[in-house]
Amino acid sequence: MTQRIDYFFSLASPWSFLGHDRLMAVARRAGADVVFHPVALGPVFAETGGLPLAKRAPARQRLRLVELQRWRLKLGLDFHIQPTHWPFDASLTDRLVIAALLDGHSVDALLPRLFSGVWQKQEDLAEPAVLAALADEVGLPGAALVTRADAADVVEAYAGNGALALASDVFGAPSYVLSGEVFWGQDRIDLLEDALTSGRAPFRP
Repeated sequence: MTQRIDYFFSLASPWSFLGHDRLMAVARRAGADVVFHPVALGPVFAETGGLPLAKRAPARQRLRLVELQRWRLKLGLDFHIQPTHWPFDASLTDRLVIAALLDGHSVDALLPRLFSGVWQKQEDLAEPAVLAALADEVGLPGAALVTRADAADVVEAYAGNGALALASDVFGAPSYVLSGEVFWGQDRIDLLEDALTSGRAPFRP
């Protein structure tokens, strides 16, 4: 039976960006399916005791910046720690991804381009015209998807992703859920791969 990874992420999350390509590579090696769940982090934090970045203790904010530098070096990945157009409201970007999925499009090329747009190219993904252009660039109907992102079924699906995240014990992004077992953070991808390849039963609290 093909294994399924439920992937909860936000385009505004640098940790989602850092883990995305590695997650997809792990899934390919394991022959696992990835189910994409863009999620609004604010409501998830509010329900699970997390805090938005600006409200975290200064020491935690400083360590985050150090950790991003460590991972940039570790992964050999060139990106901006504090991009020009960040923080931004990622809801339209997340919903555009959902719109593409609901309309049967592959997002295999779209997601890396969007992540790169935020963290490497410093593009303003809060702007509908920018999103449309990036979708066009990877062969998707950009303007149509931007319009579709405001449709009722897309908005409902976005809210549903948040509800599913909470029901799955997800409290941050990225989170990878395999058979009910949550792997939180891009630094848990090796553990996720171990679980995929070992055949072990999922761990429970």
